[in-house]
Amino acid sequence: MTGTQTGVVGKLSTLDRYLPVWIAVAMVLGLLAGRWIPGLGGVLNAVSVDGISLPIALGLLVMMYPVLAKVRYDRLGTVTADRRLLWPSLVLNWLIGPALMFALAWLLLPDLPEYRTGLIIVGLARCIAMVIIWNDLACGDREAAAVLVALNSVFQVVMFGVLGWFYLAVLPGWLGLPQAGLSVSAWQIAKSVLIFLGIPLLAGYLSRRLGERAKGRTWYESRFLPKVGPVALYGLLFTIVVLFALQGDQITSRPLDVARIALPLLVYFGLMWAGSYALGKAVGLSYERTTTLAFTAAGNNFELAIAVAIATFGATSGQALAGVVGPLIEVPVLVALVYVSLALRRRFATTPAEVSP
Repeated sequence: MTGTQTGVVGKLSTLDRYLPVWIAVAMVLGLLAGRWIPGLGGVLNAVSVDGISLPIALGLLVMMYPVLAKVRYDRLGTVTADRRLLWPSLVLNWLIGPALMFALAWLLLPDLPEYRTGLIIVGLARCIAMVIIWNDLACGDREAAAVLVALNSVFQVVMFGVLGWFYLAVLPGWLGLPQAGLSVSAWQIAKSVLIFLGIPLLAGYLSRRLGERAKGRTWYESRFLPKVGPVALYGLLFTIVVLFALQGDQITSRPLDVARIALPLLVYFGLMWAGSYALGKAVGLSYERTTTLAFTAAGNNFELAIAVAIATFGATSGQALAGVVGPLIEVPVLVALVYVSLALRRRFATTPAEVSP
């Protein structure tokens, strides 16, 4: 381990340092609970928010708030002015990402149309939630992450339905392949964005504005943020437990299907992250912004993908299972890439203007 990486990891709390262990434990606990506790899924799904189980919705909101409270909103202008960051992000998220998932789904699951369709839906749902956690753990640029997540949110409302129609009906028709359909409205996507990004974003913004106005920036960053910071990881672990508890029976009862779905996902996450990282370095971005570019391009909004698959094809469909397998693969892979990212940090020359302390 390099001196830089040792310094970063050495500053982490026990919770942060052993996060992969806690995530693995949370996944196992969730899977076992869903498999062994009768009626648990019904209880967890008794109340939902925009098609998402209320416990998962609460976990996501709790998970995102502390990181968004850390953002220095007065510095967002330096991010929006950086076209080297914004244009590559839009291209990676809305051109390359969906096209790559479409290609991998057809290449690796040609005989499994339901799972193939589910994976294509996952590829269309760009990440607006957990990516904030991965970016923060890898010491990426918080302000850049906030801007890119906001951009993804706007494009998600506008483009999700259009791209779903294109990749499931139009493009397969052009290629002489079987076609599928997708029933989702722009308002359904907008509600998801407003709830799962809008609420924590507003709370984070108000916390910083009101906190700094009342006590000053020094107090806010040295006293308030350290107290609320760990809440993000507690929310993450809680969300993982509940998510896997809801889908534990499907995952553990169909291991071969899960393995088939996992392969294109593994290839997708690896290619998107590595390609984005190489592009960021090639165009001269700092470590912080390259890291943000890579994680925002590699992550997916599995909450939205699962909700759309269930609404369109049903809770027990193969499309829904493919959506569920998404976080099963994404969570451990992106946690591992956090450590890969930290190991690569020494290869970048830091640009002071871009550092997000």
